[in-house]
Amino acid sequence: MATTTLRVILDQIVAPVPGALGRYTLDLGRALVEAAPRNCAVEGIVSSSPPDDYDRVLREVPGLAGLYKTTLARRELAGAWQLGLTTSPGGGMIHGMSLFAPLRKHDRGAHGNQVVVTVHDVLAWTNPEALSSASVAWQKGTLKRAHKHADAIVVPTHALAERLGMIADFGDRVRVIGTAPRSGLTIGPDADERAARLGLPREYLAVPGTLEPRKGVVDVLAALGRSGVPEVPVVVIGPENWGDQHLATVAEEYGVDPARIHHLDDLEPADLAVVIGRSLAFVAPSHDEGSGTSLIEAFSLGVPVIHSDAAAFLEVSAGAGLAVPVGVGDGYTDRLAAAITSVIGDRSFADRLAISGSDRSRAFSWRDSAERVWQLHADL
Repeated sequence: MATTTLRVILDQIVAPVPGALGRYTLDLGRALVEAAPRNCAVEGIVSSSPPDDYDRVLREVPGLAGLYKTTLARRELAGAWQLGLTTSPGGGMIHGMSLFAPLRKHDRGAHGNQVVVTVHDVLAWTNPEALSSASVAWQKGTLKRAHKHADAIVVPTHALAERLGMIADFGDRVRVIGTAPRSGLTIGPDADERAARLGLPREYLAVPGTLEPRKGVVDVLAALGRSGVPEVPVVVIGPENWGDQHLATVAEEYGVDPARIHHLDDLEPADLAVVIGRSLAFVAPSHDEGSGTSLIEAFSLGVPVIHSDAAAFLEVSAGAGLAVPVGVGDGYTDRLAAAITSVIGDRSFADRLAISGSDRSRAFSWRDSAERVWQLHADL
């Protein structure tokens, strides 16, 4: 019996800055290989790169049936695919981990050619200032091509599907396939060692994000400056600066002692697990999210989670975290202050949140996501 091959674009694994999309590509890529049905295989597609990069992809995603190397390097390939100028990498079933995919006219019926792409956010439309002008143009151009040529669009949440529907009508081509915690996000026997090396306080709140207003870290700092809020340290998981703003300076402006503010960026999974897992609570204040993966990760580590009422967060949390309405005006700061105070001040409430989050995390796995991707391609 002939082998059916799913060709997956794995380029982000060796991108200059892999970021969250690189982690997604790696984890889903591995799961697709592991979940491959009988007589099915996975081939990787990667842009023209140094030999070390090819070796790395084959090492990071074991079990690939092969690696197709395009003739163009990543930047040129992105431009060519945006304009539909290249036939590379041929036909078959192609799965894009983002909008970076060869979107062109193809005959699905006769030859089994199909292209599926993934949309992780719609920032180019909702918050273009958060991206470079080149990124905005590229996203808008490739989504236009996806609207014309993609056989299906994968999104991580129904909330994002709804947003996408307001930008372009994809009809029944949109499929919601969730994410899961990154691989390696576990607390090992060397946790004390890692905590000491990272300089973690004994008790603290863990807050992901940047000082960009949309991310909500500024709201948390303002909340901590309110009277009556326990004076616990904060570990911000993200960069220290945003433009010319600095964490310590912003904290001071809100009456928070800068000595209470710690920041850690670019952590390996085992370190991140220790940072989140040892916190009094994980506070996810972002006003706007596409996937909610950060919540899934915190839930999986069994800590109480406080989060904004961003639609993707509410969907992923399903009541397992303490939701704080963003609303308008200054009310969000006061509501965050009350939520933080209630979780820190009531141990049994915090424990209940931790248990409900841990239960909720079991609803998400890369294996399940991969099986749903295989099913999607089978349905097409």
